[in-house]
Amino acid sequence: MKKLIVIAFFTFGAIGFAQSDAKAEGLLTEVSEKIKAYKNISLDFKYELSNTSENISQETRGDVVIEGEKYKLNILGITRIFNGKTLYTISPEDEEVTISSDNTEDESTITPSKMLSFYEDGYTYKMDIIQNVKGRKIQYVKLSPIDTNSEIKHVLLGIDATTKHIYNLIEVGKNGTKTTLTVNSFKTDEPISKTLFTFDESKYSDYFINKID
Repeated sequence: MKKLIVIAFFTFGAIGFAQSDAKAEGLLTEVSEKIKAYKNISLDFKYELSNTSENISQETRGDVVIEGEKYKLNILGITRIFNGKTLYTISPEDEEVTISSDNTEDESTITPSKMLSFYEDGYTYKMDIIQNVKGRKIQYVKLSPIDTNSEIKHVLLGIDATTKHIYNLIEVGKNGTKTTLTVNSFKTDEPISKTLFTFDESKYSDYFINKID
């Protein structure tokens, strides 16, 4: 779960366009431009992790609201609020709040604010298979890391051919671990509270406040 949870969920950078499929590039550009046009995005999702050789199988659900770099993520009973500068991780089970700066330098993580645009930097890509999922035409794009030392073998990004929204993301690691994120609900430009990304410390007076930087 580390890529989604340790820090918390994708701007075209220096991608090797010459090595990428022109159709795949065009589709991802269309998806990216559409996503950036939304004021905010609300997602309900399913997250699966499996490794057959290690006999690992996990499945959980969560939800996230994203507005620019800000987000509020709920998963595994933990809430993460990022206001653009500071990340608040709230754990009711431990009665603890951890406060830290956003660790964007950790390239092994996909934060919620990057969930829908992570592919824009560091990958080459090509068109893959098309699948019919409950009447929806899902076009997959296969992404391969430019960095040969990456722990990621490849990523399959499933895109709804009609809406141009991301349907799912399948990441296959070199160690055999497969993680799948499937979007169950994709809502845009919803009315949200002005305080959604604000941490109110007064609500957690009984919690241990852990400031780590």
